[in-house]
Amino acid sequence: MGGSPRVVLVTGASSGIGECCASFLSQRGYKVYGASRRAPELPGVSVLRMDVCDDDSVRAGVSAVLDREGRLDAVVNNAGMGIAGAIEDTSIEEARAQFEVNFFGVLRVCRAVLPAMRKQRGGYIVNIGSIGGLLAIPFQGLYSASKFAVEGLTEALRLEARPFGIHAVTIEPGDHRTGFTEQRRRTQGSFGGSAYRERCERAVERMASDERNGPSPLRVARLVHRVINTPRPRLRYTAGPAPQRAAVWLKRLLPYSVMEKVLSGYYGE
Repeated sequence: MGGSPRVVLVTGASSGIGECCASFLSQRGYKVYGASRRAPELPGVSVLRMDVCDDDSVRAGVSAVLDREGRLDAVVNNAGMGIAGAIEDTSIEEARAQFEVNFFGVLRVCRAVLPAMRKQRGGYIVNIGSIGGLLAIPFQGLYSASKFAVEGLTEALRLEARPFGIHAVTIEPGDHRTGFTEQRRRTQGSFGGSAYRERCERAVERMASDERNGPSPLRVARLVHRVINTPRPRLRYTAGPAPQRAAVWLKRLLPYSVMEKVLSGYYGE
């Protein structure tokens, strides 16, 4: 890579996909800033303490990168979390917390980086969505809803920002081996006498099994690297186990009644 290294900001860089992306890009000569609330040290990565749920924290983090580097070539919006539980058993407060990280966190970072990218007439905004943002997952409905929202946000942003040379892209991973499994929260209403409890437990166990036996997040990091080196990237890229990626195509091709039967059977209905 000739000249000054390209500057990349990765959110949620303390573990999983974010940590893997930050390390992978750093090893390939990028100047990487890894942002997270915990800000653990990562070899070759400049660490930022940033909370995507806090406006001031996001503005300060992005400003720090721009003050040091004078530009920002790409941002990977990876920070996220997941809650599990039936929709009926999910409180409004729990739903808001889910969206605060997964949707509004992405929005905050996008708004903070766009002025600089417009001024420099270029950049990549890579939003890490989920196959669960294309296929709603039972008993993870609010997680899916937050990722569906990221899809819509990215579609609109892509149209708005393209005249400034900014590429907005969504990468939709399936199940990978990350800390997401252990960090998933159960809604308070899922315990005790919930009418959904047994079905919810079967579905969550299936999710956890798929995640523990999934591929390394390295394939997502490689895809991010490819996307930010593509002059005209597509809107969407899926990554993960072949059956999960195939399910995305089947939803487009088959009557949804067929997909309902497949998903219900798969998650232990």
